[in-house]
Amino acid sequence: MYSNIGLYSYGTACLAYTLLAVTLLLVWRNRSLSISAISATVITAAWAGVVAAATLVPYPPVVLLQFVEVLRNAAWLFLLLSIFGARLHDTDRVLGSGRWLPWFMLCLGLVCLVLFASPIVGPMANIPATMVQSLVYAIWLSMSLLGMLLLENIYRNSTDAERWWVKYLCLGVGFFFAYDFFMYAGALILNLRDPALWQSRGFIVALTAPLVAMAVARSSDLQASTKLSRHVVFHTFTLLAGGVYLIAMAVVGHFVSYLGGSWSGVLQITFLAATGLFLLVLLLSSRLRASSRVWLSKNFFSYKYDYRQEWLEFIETLVEGADHMPQAIIQAMAKLGRCRAGTLWVRSENGGFELEDEWPRAMSSPTDEFPPLAAWLQDTGWIIDVNEWRKSPEMYGGLELPVGLVAAKGAWIVIPLMFGKRLEGILFLRRSETYSSLNWEDWDMLKLAGRQAASYLAQYKANQSLVEMRQFEAFNRLSAYVVHDLKNLLAEQSLIVSNATQHRGNLEFFDDVIDTVSDSVERMTRLMAQMNSGLRGGESQMVELGGLLRDVMLALTKAPPIPVFEHSVGPQWIAADREQLSNVFQHMIQNAREATDKHGRVSVRLLHEGERAVVEIEDSGIGMTPEFIKSRLFKPFDSTKGLTGMGIGVFESRELLRSLGGSVEVSSEEGVGSCFRIVLPCQMPST
Repeated sequence: MYSNIGLYSYGTACLAYTLLAVTLLLVWRNRSLSISAISATVITAAWAGVVAAATLVPYPPVVLLQFVEVLRNAAWLFLLLSIFGARLHDTDRVLGSGRWLPWFMLCLGLVCLVLFASPIVGPMANIPATMVQSLVYAIWLSMSLLGMLLLENIYRNSTDAERWWVKYLCLGVGFFFAYDFFMYAGALILNLRDPALWQSRGFIVALTAPLVAMAVARSSDLQASTKLSRHVVFHTFTLLAGGVYLIAMAVVGHFVSYLGGSWSGVLQITFLAATGLFLLVLLLSSRLRASSRVWLSKNFFSYKYDYRQEWLEFIETLVEGADHMPQAIIQAMAKLGRCRAGTLWVRSENGGFELEDEWPRAMSSPTDEFPPLAAWLQDTGWIIDVNEWRKSPEMYGGLELPVGLVAAKGAWIVIPLMFGKRLEGILFLRRSETYSSLNWEDWDMLKLAGRQAASYLAQYKANQSLVEMRQFEAFNRLSAYVVHDLKNLLAEQSLIVSNATQHRGNLEFFDDVIDTVSDSVERMTRLMAQMNSGLRGGESQMVELGGLLRDVMLALTKAPPIPVFEHSVGPQWIAADREQLSNVFQHMIQNAREATDKHGRVSVRLLHEGERAVVEIEDSGIGMTPEFIKSRLFKPFDSTKGLTGMGIGVFESRELLRSLGGSVEVSSEEGVGSCFRIVLPCQMPST
């Protein structure tokens, strides 16, 4: 028994990991990932115990030994993968969502199938035992290699604070994985496992237990909090792919040696040369390596950007610069690309592109060179890397960039601002202070941000056009009101001309003419002042409503029907422009007279209700239908007077009354008459 080194070796490992498992059960059972860690230590202790017991029997159970070793390796690989999964639990990555578990179980099942079925299927398929044994060694070698690669990633992507405990985990678990790799690599090459290495293996595993215990003691949780480095991971992936490739090459080499007979040497050399050439082509293919990086980054590893934070800052910059959106777009995009300056060209009304803004220094370019570039950007929507264009212009289909852009100091990228399928602007950014080159994630981020910026730019241009249209609308509305007032003045002048022949010798008539013309000149002067200022009406003043109505009706007593004024309340004071308010009542009373024949009745009543004055203008005229009142009465430029009316008098009157805090209520019946009820807030005059 003293000569049974394997018993003592693996027995020591069993004891060491049993103590470690008990310790974890007592002090670490309530922590995250504790089940995975405790399971790995328990299974390792069980594996060492089974191997130690197997050394006591003449014919060790090979299947059982292989099974427990698979469980041991799988337990530690599961723990290492769980560390990544715990760190990525808030992401949609494969390791963070638990979707990797079925794949892990599938791979574990395939490993067991190959290990346990190959000794049975090999003889049945006339496969040499040496080849079957090489396949088994290759599987063990692959599992140990995978374990070392996972540990490498954990260590190299940990912070200094985390490495305080991670280094012990990597040393402990990595040491027995490395020992297995060394042992099985030699066995694969020589097709024979070294007995000394196998017997020493138990002691080696036992030595790792204190290191794992130290890692557990120093760690509050086996969870990495830092992001994976894409370059580190890609190089690790390349190493893994190379290891798998070399293993496969060795297996195929054995197969060629078996089938080759006397040609075995020639076939092996030819095969090694061919596979070496293939590997060289694979490594030198920049396109394939770039595609691998993109695929790995998109599917397995953390994003380069904190998209939530980047997007919030991007939108905040655009919102804060809403008053001058072009410069805000340059600043937001430059901040996203860590750039120092930028220039923005915007589509003009004629379809060309004009320099809109620069930040912070001028970098203008001749606009006559833009049509080819604009057409190319419109068709492709690509971002142009100026340095890449200089080195490989064929990648851009022979595109000729404007000389001004290429010659600009620090020329870097050209970003199309696409609004839907329309190119809304062209953004040129100078060299980034941080990025020397861009990857797929930078392109996607800048392209998406460019589309968002284009929508803000389109909205800004639409708002500018809307403001301009509103200015024209306000001017046109003022012009319409002025023309309406001029029409009334013209009607007064026409009445004077038509009566002049009849009253040529009447001195009172001429006195009335002079007063009318003087009033018309004064009103026209005020209208011209309103056109120059763009403002309708004058300053508000306190107006006594009863007196204003008397003055209005006095001017309307020269022809029937003469309106009747009913007034039984005290003074009613209104804060308004006297002339405008007078025009409102004059227009409404005149409309009532025109709707009533000369034998009809038009009455004006002034009432008081609470803190409001009420003016009712009632006539016995032709009346209106409810449909007309609802859809046409207050509609501008819709008149029933033919060429003599403009259709804005009632609309203007209602808008003025609303601006004073008042309202207009209309009731009418066809063939009976109409009543306009005007309500205005009263105010006490200041003493």
